Parts: sequence; C-alpha cells; structure tokens
Amino acid sequence: MNEADLEEELGRPSPALVAEAAAWGDVVVLGAGGKTGSGIAGMARRALAEAGHLAAVRAVSRWSDEDSRARVEAQGVEIVHADLADPAAVAGLPDADVVIFLVGAKFGTAGAPEQAWMTNTVLPAYVAERYPTARIVALSTGNVYGMTAPVTGGSVETDTPRPEGDYAITCRGREQVFTHAARTRGTPVALIRLNYACEPRYGVIADLARKLMEGKPIDLGTGAVNVVWQRYANEVVLRSIGHTSDAPFVLNLTGPETASVRSIAVRLADRLGVEPEFTGSLPETSLLSDATTCHELFGYPDRTLGQLIDLQTEWLREGGLLWHKPTKFERRDGRF
Repeated sequence: MNEADLEEELGRPSPALVAEAAAWGDVVVLGAGGKTGSGIAGMARRALAEAGHLAAVRAVSRWSDEDSRARVEAQGVEIVHADLADPAAVAGLPDADVVIFLVGAKFGTAGAPEQAWMTNTVLPAYVAERYPTARIVALSTGNVYGMTAPVTGGSVETDTPRPEGDYAITCRGREQVFTHAARTRGTPVALIRLNYACEPRYGVIADLARKLMEGKPIDLGTGAVNVVWQRYANEVVLRSIGHTSDAPFVLNLTGPETASVRSIAVRLADRLGVEPEFTGSLPETSLLSDATTCHELFGYPDRTLGQLIDLQTEWLREGGLLWHKPTKFERRDGRF
C-alpha cells in the first residue's frame, strides 16, 4: 500500500454512510488541518457525491501545514482559511447544516495550560454561538474517564467522568460547553469519546513500531490500550450526524479489543525481525473504554487489531513514512 492508496481507503465511505449522507446539508469541518481532518473531510465529500447530493463540504483551519492542505484540497473539498481562536473569524464562517468539530489542544499543554483552556473550552463556545441550529459532532477523548482495571472492560458512556490533568479537564469542559448549547438552545449535538485511532503513519501501533526499530525499550507502565482503525473512526464520526440530539448523544469510539502494550510490541517485533526490550511494570489500571454501543450501532471496525499490526509492518517494510506526531499514550498523569 502506498500513500495514495492509504488516503483513498481512509476516505472511503460505506454504503450505509452514503445512504445517510442524502439527508445532510452543507458540511463544515472545523480543525480540518489536524491528523484526522483529511480522512473525515474527504469521506464526507465522497459520501455526498455518491449519494447524488450537491451539498458543499468546507474544511476550515489556519492551514499552517501545506501538505495537510494539499491532501484535503485534492479530494475536492473547499478550503477555508480561518483562525478559530478569533471570535470574529468564527462569526464570519460559512453557514452550515452540519458541523464536524475536530479542534483541540493536547501536546504542550502541560507547559502552557492556558492554551488548553482557550482552545478546548472557550473556542467551542464561539462555535456553539455561530451554529445554534446546525447538527454538531464534536470529537472528544476517553481521557475524560480516568483509569479503570482491564477486567472491567473499560468505562461506558454513563460512567461519571474523572478527568485528570489540564488536557482531560478542558476536554470535559468542551463537552460541557456543547452540552449547554444542546440544552439551552436545542442544538443537536454528538460527543465522540475517541481512544487512539491508528493508521500506519501515526498512532499507538506506529509509536511502538518506531521504538522497536530504534532499539528503544518499551515501557509497560501503560498496561493496556484500546485502538481503532482510522477509517472506521472517520466513518463513525460522520454517521453520528444522524444521532445528534439535545440530550446530547455521547458515544465511546474505539476497537473491541483490550490489548496489552506488551502483546502488541511482541507481535510487531516478531514481524519486524527485532528483539523487543521492556522496562517498567504492569499497573493495575489503564485508560480504557467500552465501545459496545458504538459497535451495536455501526458494526465492528473493518480492520482488526491483528490486521492493523500487519498493515503497520507491511507499511514499514515498503518504506512508508511515519509522521512525527507521537500519541504520548504512555502518560498516566494527564500531562501532555
């Protein structure tokens, strides 16, 4: 698989999504310059086209990364330049019937927590005010839950959030801002708590593969993780448009497996032909989510954990690039 093939698959809509897209109007994807923006914006564009719907898809970002902009634009998505931290810029955004909110601050927030608070809680208020009647799907994180023992199967949507650290706390703040809009203005909202989407250029599996190839020890202190195929994550975000409500709708998005870091590393090392080294000890708890509701609504991911590991090793053997965007999934203190 080359990069063009990967981008094609990441943006490939299922027949179910195409059928649902017929009910959409114009779509705005906010924060489209990040890791997931290209796949989601491209998938939305393709779903509408295959549904025979003439609605627009507009991708909004500052577009400081030229490669990211080019990937999105190549898929026929309209590019909009805007600094979403500027309330005047948000007020001037195009009208939309559907808003996909991908904006977030994570890395570096331990040293500049004010940035996390601004981006993750204040900026959503601007967006909620700009789009009071649009259906809003906002990406959140499983970090809002806190740690659980693997034997529990992970946190479910009705569990009380226990965020730790400025990143998780402000992500919970983002949820609360959109919840306020849902309950006071009737804005239809979906909050998607994602745990570790993976594709061969980045993600937990790519992070582990990079360390193994560099001969670095794998820290076992995380214990276990949930991961999910990025294409499936993109589709669930878009199919959640049909589930937005003023309740609002809350959904865990991840894969069905609870996988130990050690087991993933051993399988990767075997395929890469390297000898793994380990450090640290297994904890009693990990950051885990139970995505049973997601799988009941949308089916299981179309690539399993084993297939993701195989895809990662195939990608590296063929000289595929890795993005320098580590997940920092090893952090247990909430400091990123």
